[in-house]
Amino acid sequence: MATNEDQKQTESGRHQEVGHKSLLQSDALYQYILETSVFPREHEAMKELREITAKHPWNLMTTSADEGQFLSMLLKLINAKNTMEIGVYTGYSLLATALAIPEDGKILAMDINKENYELGLPVIKKAGVDHKIDFREGPALPVLDELVKDEKNHGSYDFIFVDADKDNYINYHKRLIDLVKVGGVIGYDNTLWNGSVVAPPDAPLRKYVRYYRDFVLELNKALAVDPRIEICMLPVGDGITICRRIK
Repeated sequence: MATNEDQKQTESGRHQEVGHKSLLQSDALYQYILETSVFPREHEAMKELREITAKHPWNLMTTSADEGQFLSMLLKLINAKNTMEIGVYTGYSLLATALAIPEDGKILAMDINKENYELGLPVIKKAGVDHKIDFREGPALPVLDELVKDEKNHGSYDFIFVDADKDNYINYHKRLIDLVKVGGVIGYDNTLWNGSVVAPPDAPLRKYVRYYRDFVLELNKALAVDPRIEICMLPVGDGITICRRIK
């Protein structure tokens, strides 16, 4: 018969597997949030895409269901219409955005892997929101540089979501701050990076977690002192920092 200690160890181990997208210390509490608040109201297309993505070998890259719900609410609260997403994967957060913005809303979506995007595209089309998406395959920085060159694009975006290569987050921010409008919002995903931002130097971390941790820490420090924005760091998913441009 399993002891209480065995049960605790089992729960701890299980949490380490699903905990990449939840920083809560209890799987039961996270499941309560999902089953009480998220899943009952999740759009059928979102559910279908989430289940498709769960079968993908890189499924840890996806936006969590509770974060998808949060983004949807945020987009509606700020009445976002012209948006951008850097890092698409199979499109769960992209679909959340497309469903939340108005019928004539737009999303400039960029990712280096079109194959992953096309995995979710049939679901996006079935939801009737694919016309809102302008997908660009390839690195985002060259596209951003072109946008920044034209002053007509300055301050033209209501909302920008970044969930891509962490080693370029600082480079993205240098460009995005000109493209988002005053009062607009930039959301940086994974800013608590599996909780590693507070881990000691000798902590046992997965290689990819350890490699990107310094880049995440660099971003967090930069955002904290950037006078052009006000920020709010939330322990949703793997941590998301909301930046509202104020000047």
